[in-house]
Amino acid sequence: MRIGAYYLGDNRCEFTVWAPLEEKMELLLLTPRPRHLPLRRLERGYWQAMVEDVSPGTCYIYRLEREGQERPDPASFFQSEGVHRPSTVVDHGAFPWRDGDWQGRPLAEFVIYELHVGTFTSEGSFDAVIPRLAQLRELGVTAVEIMPVSQFPGTRGWGYDGAHPFAPQNSYGGPEGLKRLVDACHQHGLAFILDVVYNHLGPEGNYLREFGPYFTDKYRTPWGEAVNMDEAGSDEVRNYFIENALFWFREYHVDALRLDATDRIYTFSAKTFLRELAEQVRQYETEAGRRCLLIAESDFNDARLLLPPERGGDGLDGHWSDDFHHSLHTLLTSEEAGYYQDFGRPIDLAKALQEGYVYDWRYSPYRGHRRGSSASDLPGRQLVVCSQNHDQIGNRMFGHRLLHLTSFEAAKTAAAAVILSPYLPLLFMGEEYAEVAPFQFFADFQDEELRQAIHRGRMEEFAGFKWRGEPPDPHDPQTFDNSRLDWESRSQGEHGTMLAWYRRLLQLRREPGLGADDEPQRQSGALEGERLVWLHRWRDDRPTLLLLSFSDQATSAPLPVAEGRWRKVLDSAELEWNGPGATLPGSMAGGETVTLSPWNAALFRRE
Repeated sequence: MRIGAYYLGDNRCEFTVWAPLEEKMELLLLTPRPRHLPLRRLERGYWQAMVEDVSPGTCYIYRLEREGQERPDPASFFQSEGVHRPSTVVDHGAFPWRDGDWQGRPLAEFVIYELHVGTFTSEGSFDAVIPRLAQLRELGVTAVEIMPVSQFPGTRGWGYDGAHPFAPQNSYGGPEGLKRLVDACHQHGLAFILDVVYNHLGPEGNYLREFGPYFTDKYRTPWGEAVNMDEAGSDEVRNYFIENALFWFREYHVDALRLDATDRIYTFSAKTFLRELAEQVRQYETEAGRRCLLIAESDFNDARLLLPPERGGDGLDGHWSDDFHHSLHTLLTSEEAGYYQDFGRPIDLAKALQEGYVYDWRYSPYRGHRRGSSASDLPGRQLVVCSQNHDQIGNRMFGHRLLHLTSFEAAKTAAAAVILSPYLPLLFMGEEYAEVAPFQFFADFQDEELRQAIHRGRMEEFAGFKWRGEPPDPHDPQTFDNSRLDWESRSQGEHGTMLAWYRRLLQLRREPGLGADDEPQRQSGALEGERLVWLHRWRDDRPTLLLLSFSDQATSAPLPVAEGRWRKVLDSAELEWNGPGATLPGSMAGGETVTLSPWNAALFRRE
């Protein structure tokens, strides 16, 4: 069921809203001349009106008879004046798209660059991102992912407290600005990924529960009541979020959706919400003739997310692998608090490189129970890996990036581990040039009680990590300003060296045998005492060997391959990369003992 205010041309607009508990509904058109119009009731609690003399830009609200309230459209396409104000009619057919030949990029080609629109540039808008796209493409990025942009309170926020899932943030440039950004990405050959949130809505400006049973108290999430995906009325709640996904593909030409915290979408029906969502997206994909992808975030390490329905899965395209990040992060920083206590050994990273998940029904000391399933037979292109992302930086007390926690040499090794992995690499904005600005948590809520609740919640979250100090005030504008990128430093000193290092790694990734695996043609291992991890790949009959040292001392070990001679392709210790000087030879035989510099990453290819 299509919901929202769809402009049909010729000053005609179709308004559709779901409000099953109402006996009477009115549409109030506020501009250019006020009108009160009754809606007719359809089946299953939908209300609709076809209205003449309505032009794009018209402001409107709905009157709920039972509640005696006037509210914005739950499926509003634009909140030009913020979360509490009237909704605005948008003509989606008027935008002059230039991407008619665009069919998307294969998932295996994705090199993802995650950014926050508000802090990516000093202007903080969709349009301000566009001039930077050429630099990202030249770096080797193939897909841009933006954090959620559905209308949230105020002008500063991460986007995960959005209150209007269909409405692009007004302070970023609204619908037109987002379309210009997507269109520009396609002109540069970049896929566009939008982060969406289907497990909760923000607490301020969220009026959905006044319209119908969108939430249930049967399950609880960290944000309160769960979205109702299984109880009475859940068919229409599912329709709301499935229609939202199709809306972004259809009206905004996005290539993929990143589904936030799918483990917090509680759905236990014979057909899960995610499977139903994937079915509807596949149907639209066929009709549209272009790729439309779904990439999940989940804490469960459940390979069923990615398995096809005929194998009992949900049929999604990809999944963020937190295990990869955690196993890499602990080797880099030696942190042991919180969920990091489950990691810290070189063999953990070796297993992540080999199988994707570390916890595959293995006991977790942090959680106190076994978790996960095996992903060993999944193609590498289905897992997204990183050394940094918005969560792992911004949910630290002070928003510290990796370079605040470890050395320049270690950061280079981390980049090699991610980019030369058999999975899809994700870079967080600025890491490619060693940005030093933190990425802190910021918000712009107006309610003082809500502000205090956020502060208490974050302090409780930090308690498990034993971090000391007082976190920055999320509502202080300075916290937001501190998180902006410093583009002027991009080519200076070590920043320029790191940028060149990332560029070289991404160049190598495009060579045969170094992209995302279609099938597991690899073997990894670790030497615990030497803190050495290695990855041997033989895809396309072009064997490669990646060596990663996580020791702060020089380390000697036999080359962990037995046959042939191996030529060095890249070495982070070289002076070219501001390294201490290479100790590895330019060519060597399998089994030969070699010496790696501290925090050394090196790539060899068999001659």
